[in-house]
Amino acid sequence: MITSINGKTKVVGIFGCPVEHSFSPAMHNNAFNHLGLDYVYVPFLVKPENLAAAVAGIRAQNLAGVNVTIPHKGAVIDFLDELAPEAKLIGAVNTIVNREGVLKGYNTDAPGFIKSLEHGTGLSPRGKKILLVGAGGAARAISIQLALAGASEIIFATPIPQEVESLRPAITGSTNTTVGEIPWNENDISGALGGTDILINATPLGMYPNIADMPPVRLAALRKDALVCDLIYNPAETILLRKARECGLATLNGMGMLLYQGAIAFELWTGVKPPLSVMKNALHSALNIPK
Repeated sequence: MITSINGKTKVVGIFGCPVEHSFSPAMHNNAFNHLGLDYVYVPFLVKPENLAAAVAGIRAQNLAGVNVTIPHKGAVIDFLDELAPEAKLIGAVNTIVNREGVLKGYNTDAPGFIKSLEHGTGLSPRGKKILLVGAGGAARAISIQLALAGASEIIFATPIPQEVESLRPAITGSTNTTVGEIPWNENDISGALGGTDILINATPLGMYPNIADMPPVRLAALRKDALVCDLIYNPAETILLRKARECGLATLNGMGMLLYQGAIAFELWTGVKPPLSVMKNALHSALNIPK
């Protein structure tokens, strides 16, 4: 628990709508307390029509920075002074840093996923063929980062094909990664799995409370050395990951991405290395996951 808030306490937080579901306050406040940093992390409910005023409030109230979540990650760019290169390429911001009134936007989701992949499985994206289910905001962020990290090919399966068309030039114009697309049906998706190294679910299919849902894939079509990832972290094991595990496949959930994106933001705000074990334990406690 935060034990002392005073006139010197630096305030960070999260802008979103809704925002009450966020686990970031628990993660960051436990980390601040552990290190004895005079910071506090607060959730801010920001409706879309109030976003400009909320961003102006970062300067006006001298907040150290904020995270940004749905539905503001793209729209918030119009109100910032600077963008980090990855945020500019992705077209989405999830972290803002206030340096003496200059607001700079970053995307820590993308590098957070890469760190989760490398630390959680020992795999590098370099040279890998990746099938991404979904092409929305989360898929956009991680696909561009995967391409920057050297993925050889990224194939998208999405019910909204125009999402891929906006992504294709961002990837092929900045990397050597090739981009493919397959129709949104089980036969076509499963037919593309044979040569896939990493399958990633970047849709909300399977997220609490709709835990019986999963993407239209036949996991038996994957090679036995393939990895199945799900960006969902609640539940910790989606039905997709459970079925993958039952097929003998390696799996990775979204907990690591949540942890590492938060850790990167923590360091951007404070200049201090984050206590990863403390942040991870806080997330596990918030989600009622055994440590």
